Amino acid sequence: MSDYRIETKCVQGGYTPGNGEPRQIPIVQSTTFKYSTSEDMGRLFDLEASGYFYTRLQNPTNDYVAAKIAELEGGTAAMLTSSGQAANFFALFNICSCGDHIVASSSIYGGTFNLISVTMAKMGIETTFVSPDASNEELDAAFRDNTKAVFGETIANPALTVLDIEKFASAAHRHGVPLIVDNTFPTPVGCRPFEWGADIVTHSTTKYMDGHGAAVGGAIVDSGRFDWMAHAEKFPGLCTPDESYHGITYAEKFGNAGAFITKCTAQLMRDFGAIQSPQNAFYLNLGLESLHVRMARHCENGQAVAEFLTAHPKVAHVNYCGLPGDPYHALAEKYLPNGSCGVVSFELKGGREAAGVFMRNLKLAAIETHVADARTCCLNPASSTHRQMTDEQLAEAGIPAGLVRMSCGLESKEDLIDDIAQALAQVN
Repeated sequence: MSDYRIETKCVQGGYTPGNGEPRQIPIVQSTTFKYSTSEDMGRLFDLEASGYFYTRLQNPTNDYVAAKIAELEGGTAAMLTSSGQAANFFALFNICSCGDHIVASSSIYGGTFNLISVTMAKMGIETTFVSPDASNEELDAAFRDNTKAVFGETIANPALTVLDIEKFASAAHRHGVPLIVDNTFPTPVGCRPFEWGADIVTHSTTKYMDGHGAAVGGAIVDSGRFDWMAHAEKFPGLCTPDESYHGITYAEKFGNAGAFITKCTAQLMRDFGAIQSPQNAFYLNLGLESLHVRMARHCENGQAVAEFLTAHPKVAHVNYCGLPGDPYHALAEKYLPNGSCGVVSFELKGGREAAGVFMRNLKLAAIETHVADARTCCLNPASSTHRQMTDEQLAEAGIPAGLVRMSCGLESKEDLIDDIAQALAQVN
C-alpha cells in the first residue's frame, strides 16, 4: 500500500483478505503449527523458508499488525514485542554486546534510562548520555571506537523535549552507527523519523497506537537503509556467520532490508521470548485503525490545555512544543507540523506539595502510570515512573521534582480545562 496516504494505511495496511477470507485480521491463538514432514519444518529452522512453527518467535496475527506499522513508518520490516521496554532492549541488544557503548539522549523515559544506564551496564554495555540540545562538537565527543548505536526519543517522556533527528542522525552516521528513535508519542501520524535520517524506530504500542489502555505491547521497525556490511567490523552479529543458525550471515542473506529484524526475531526473540500475544496484537490493530483520527483530537486538546496553563498564575512553567514560546517550538514546526501529542507537562509554583494537592482534586483526570490514552490521566514522574532517578538526574533530564505530566484524552477540551481550573483553585 505504498501509494496510499497514511490515513488509508491505518485502516487497511498490513492485511488484505483474499476471496472468502475474514475481513478482520484473524486471531491465530495457537502456540504451534503443524507440518507434514520434518524436512518442511527443518527449512524453517534453517531460515530457508518462511512460515511459522512456534508463536514464541512469530505468529501470523502479529506479523499482519507488524506489517501495518512498517507501512505507517515507511520501513522495510517490523516485529512486535511484549512491551515498549522489550522493543528498546531488543533494538539495542541486537547490535550491542558486552564491551560495547551507546550514545543516548539524557532526555528519555525513566524506565528506558534505567534499562540503559543500569541493567545493560550490568551486561557490560556502557552508555554516555548527552543533552538533546548538544552541539555537533559535543555529540562527536561522546563517541568511542566501540560505540554501536545512538538512541533518543522523538518527543521525550515526560520532559517533552523534541529530538533534532537530523542532527543526531548525522552524528551517528559520521561514526558509522545507526540512530534508533523511540517514536511513541508522535506516532507515524505525527512524525516519520526515517524521513529525517533515523535508521531504526521503536514504539510502545501500549500508548497511542493501542490508545485505549487495553493491551501492553511494543514494536521495532527497520528503515532498511543502514548499510551493515559497510561497517562490518562494528556489527559482527549481523555481518559474520551465526553458528546458532547454521552459519548464516544475516546481512548477506537478507540484505539491508531484512537483516536487522530477521536477526532480532531468529536470535533474540528465540532466546528471550518477549513476544506480544496474538490477542493483544488484535487489540492493537483495532487501535491503529483509528489512530489518524484520534491523534488529531489528542493534539487539539493538548494545545488547548497547554495554552490555558500558560496563562494561569499558579503555574510556573509549561512544556508543550506547540506553544510559540516553547524552546522546542521551532523543531516541532520542522518535525511535527501537524501537531505533536496530547501530553502536557507543567510545574506549579508550589512545587511537589502543590502538585500533590492539584492531582488529588482532579475529577476527570485519573492518577495513573499510564499515558497516551483515550481517557485523560496524570502523574508526578518524580514519585512514580522516574523515582529511581536522583534529583540531579531528574534535573539533567528536564524533569523537576514538582512536575506534573498530564495526558489529555479524547474528552471535551472545555470539560478538561474546567476540571483543571477547579483543581488549581484548591492549591494555596
